[in-house]
Amino acid sequence: MMMMAVVQVAIASEPATLDLSAIDRVWSGHSVRFALTVTDRSIVAAYYDASRQMTVASRLRAGGTWSYRKLDTRTGWDSHNYIAMAADGKGQLHIIGNLHNDPLIYFRTTSPEDIQSFERVPLLVDESLERRMTYPVFIGDHAGNLILKYRDGGSGNGNEIYNVYDAASSKWRHLLSAPLVDGEGQRNAYFVGPILGPDRFFHLAWVWRDTPDAETNHDLSYARSRDLVHWERSDGKALKLPITMAGAEIVDPVPIEAGMINNNTVVGFDGAGRVMITFQKFDDGGNTQIFVARRDEARWTIHRISDWHDFRWDFRGRGSLESRLFVSGAVPAGANRVRVSVVRDGKPIDFLLDQRKLRRIEERPGVTLAGRLQPLIASPNGMQLNTVEDSRKSGIAIAWATRPPNRDQPTADIPEPTVLYLVTAREIP
Repeated sequence: MMMMAVVQVAIASEPATLDLSAIDRVWSGHSVRFALTVTDRSIVAAYYDASRQMTVASRLRAGGTWSYRKLDTRTGWDSHNYIAMAADGKGQLHIIGNLHNDPLIYFRTTSPEDIQSFERVPLLVDESLERRMTYPVFIGDHAGNLILKYRDGGSGNGNEIYNVYDAASSKWRHLLSAPLVDGEGQRNAYFVGPILGPDRFFHLAWVWRDTPDAETNHDLSYARSRDLVHWERSDGKALKLPITMAGAEIVDPVPIEAGMINNNTVVGFDGAGRVMITFQKFDDGGNTQIFVARRDEARWTIHRISDWHDFRWDFRGRGSLESRLFVSGAVPAGANRVRVSVVRDGKPIDFLLDQRKLRRIEERPGVTLAGRLQPLIASPNGMQLNTVEDSRKSGIAIAWATRPPNRDQPTADIPEPTVLYLVTAREIP
């Protein structure tokens, strides 16, 4: 099971006018995340076109026409098959995606930022670890090296693999001598992160899951690292790799069937730089609530920040869910305040907390980029508006409408393609 959105507020919260321009017509039968890379010179989008073929479009940031390149892979009905894309230190573009327990599908350019030079690359490092790949994510380390992490294996039985790219030799190698986490054949870990914090540590939060059934998530866990190689607990004690459940730092021992969902455990930070994790679980009355965990001087403290009545998201089973709740990491919100943003049943909500005790000060309507775009982009009935924002906070994003996930099952009909838009934020004079 995969959560299909992340709360994005960078463009949404800025006082700016949003300009739209069409890129292409795209597949709309189910949501699957597209990719956006923005360099100093170019804007590059990777997506599934109207016939489900993976496609790359590129344009100069200064403007001009789009150029296009079709890649030799097509997606099915699986919302796990998202696309990940990044540029390395020499400007070569890397794309990986259309993977849910599938063999490697990976493309790389041979000429910097030239999408016409994309070539399929059949091997990263170890073919035996690249036969059942899921959840590829590109990140960068402190030295600017490109790192790829992914899951090897299936839900309930998988390991986390980290590779690092050498731009000089155009070769990948294992970053770690062992998997970061080992489910020991009994479970797997679902990660959010690593997230680079103000303390220059990379912070990682995850839940364990025993089977492909979503209700078997349990035990919120945490680790941190300065170099993505040597990992430790929040108290600085070194962790032996691979991390097993017995050796992990358990932040909150949430049992199975207690309302905690994978990919909704998001790291953030308060104004003092202390790490916080936003997550959900049932309260004593069986309602779904939002909680935050913060690492204070000696221990983790858990705080419930919502007070919802008659709201219970009782997810069960397999496949990509039409998720009712998305959470984001905590961020400073002025003097001695912290903001936690969530989306519940499509409506954004902001929680303002007192930083000292994490007491809720206010629960108020929030803002998302999708919400700001609703008056500008028509979404057919039964469809949702998806967005991806530039991680460099350039004010550039992409947006497109699709049907929601359908447990990775085909529907009885195929909807008309929708338009993929380029969104640019222009400051109000």
